[in-house]
Amino acid sequence: QVQLVESGGGLVQPGGSLRLSCAASGSAFIINRMGWYRQAPGKDRELVALITSFDTTNYADSVKGRFTISRDNAKNTADLQMNSLKPDDTAVYYCNALILNGSTYWGRGTQVTVSS
Repeated sequence: QVQLVESGGGLVQPGGSLRLSCAASGSAFIINRMGWYRQAPGKDRELVALITSFDTTNYADSVKGRFTISRDNAKNTADLQMNSLKPDDTAVYYCNALILNGSTYWGRGTQVTVSS
């Protein structure tokens, strides 16, 4: 079993920045890929950013140039730096981890609200 815990959400004004962090814990696991997804009220969960163990990244078009995903393989953490935030970025943000055995895990989510 792998547990994912997100932190760093909150309320920020448009144009502001937030940094989300995700920490994975458990026993005997190797993470292949980590990612951040988000779900706004009334909408489906969508991909925000992914990063592989080789630091290959992939971003949703809506966040390219504003968000940056990074990870620390030794610590099993993944961060999401969010700049130039917009009201449309308001959502619950979820951390996701794909383990080498094919299992996928999710965190409980952290709320990000962008509002003046």
